[in-house]
Amino acid sequence: MYNTPPIQTNSTLSAIQQFDPCTIIIRMPELEAMTGLARPTVYKRLKDDPTFPRPVPLSNSKSRGSPVGFVLAEVQDWIRQRIALRNEAA
Repeated sequence: MYNTPPIQTNSTLSAIQQFDPCTIIIRMPELEAMTGLARPTVYKRLKDDPTFPRPVPLSNSKSRGSPVGFVLAEVQDWIRQRIALRNEAA
């Protein structure tokens, strides 16, 4: 009666296994959630902290407010560095 497609868990699993954080671009809300920083603090870090991940332009526009993203692997590395600094200080 109903023609429902089967659930493809194997293909979903293989897609997850092929996940490469070096090629994934995240946007500001994901960056904020991962780092725990508010948007104004992210902009302050971009200005003052050379270790903070640099944004990737998502368009050719140079105007203010043009879309940017961040490389997931770079954000993860920065978070790991912060954790390592905490462990060194302890």
